[in-house]
Amino acid sequence: MAEHNDLGNKGEELAIEHLRGLGYKILATNWRCQKDEIDIIALDENILVIAEVKTRTSNYFGEPESFVDRNKQKFLVRAANEYIRLNHFKGETRFDIVSIVISEGKQPRLHHLKDAFYPY
Repeated sequence: MAEHNDLGNKGEELAIEHLRGLGYKILATNWRCQKDEIDIIALDENILVIAEVKTRTSNYFGEPESFVDRNKQKFLVRAANEYIRLNHFKGETRFDIVSIVISEGKQPRLHHLKDAFYPY
């Protein structure tokens, strides 16, 4: 497996651990709908959380969350709508980003942005 895949997998594991620590119930990971993918789908009490995980080795080119651009948001919203439809979810939905920097020899730095963006 490529190094960037290993980094991404490690970031997703850290994000899941973080969300579980907050009491979230993880419903799905790496949920796919055609070419779109949602990293983590969880429940925060009764709110459906669609979480995008961005992991980098540094923030030299910007914080990881800054790479969730409008195009990526559009794909996440499209996939979330399909998940909601297929699972007959009738409640509030929130889009979060879990931003992680994993630098060699340092503790990972995790930043959880609740309500990171709103569907448009």
